[in-house]
Amino acid sequence: MFDRLEVGVQLPEVERVVGWRELLEIATTAEACGYASVWLGDHMLYRGDGRAERGPWDCWTVLAAIAGSTGRVKLGPLVASTAFHPPGLIARMAAAIDEVSEGRFVLGLGSGWNEPEFRAFGLPFDHRAARFEEAFTIIRRLTARERVTFEGRYYQVEDAVLLPRPARPVPLMVGTHGPRMLRATIPHVAAWNTWYAWYGNTVEGFAALSAKVDAPVRRSACVLVRVDGGAGERPLEDGSPPIDADRLRDHLAALADAGADEAILVLDPITSQSVRAVAALLSVR
Repeated sequence: MFDRLEVGVQLPEVERVVGWRELLEIATTAEACGYASVWLGDHMLYRGDGRAERGPWDCWTVLAAIAGSTGRVKLGPLVASTAFHPPGLIARMAAAIDEVSEGRFVLGLGSGWNEPEFRAFGLPFDHRAARFEEAFTIIRRLTARERVTFEGRYYQVEDAVLLPRPARPVPLMVGTHGPRMLRATIPHVAAWNTWYAWYGNTVEGFAALSAKVDAPVRRSACVLVRVDGGAGERPLEDGSPPIDADRLRDHLAALADAGADEAILVLDPITSQSVRAVAALLSVR
């Protein structure tokens, strides 16, 4: 493991069509190479952005399969949209995957942002922050092994409880930079995550954004990394240039100095070969 902070890997989403066998190969390669964690995006559909219509496999199903196929790495959604399932069901799925993984699951949560997939699958896109706040309250209390009755504008549960009883409270991570959602979540989560485009993929940008999170939580940064010149799988975003893999060790050390506890690598290309190549550069074994 890189000695300055934990290093994880994001698994492919819609960079290209990736089947289960390749997803499994990348996840098990990451585990064998010494990475701390693997993560999977929670989306259903992308369209209307000038690129071909595309979508990934269901995040929760794949995470459950990876949980049963690995033995050491942490795993979780990066991040699960609370809008895609009733909050009680999200809590139950999280508890089940944590059981299958024997306590390696981290429940990353967010509100969702990609309007076309909401519309395509009949999900309301209005009042996302308010809906998230209610869903988050139910999820955090259930995953803390509480018995919950909640009457909100958007969600209601009556004497809800997770059974079988989870072996432990499921750790929560929030992926947001919005002040309202930070206020609602930070007192209750173990970790905060930022996507690389939110802070420009720079150490200075991370430090500035992290300074707005005034709480003793783990700080997790996604980092876009170009391996062997990149493959162009992930279109570049303005103001967020990738880090070349041969500069990654120094970049991660600087992130650690800026307060990061974890880096989740978004590799271009996202392949098992890239996972091995970056592991060799970082000496994570």
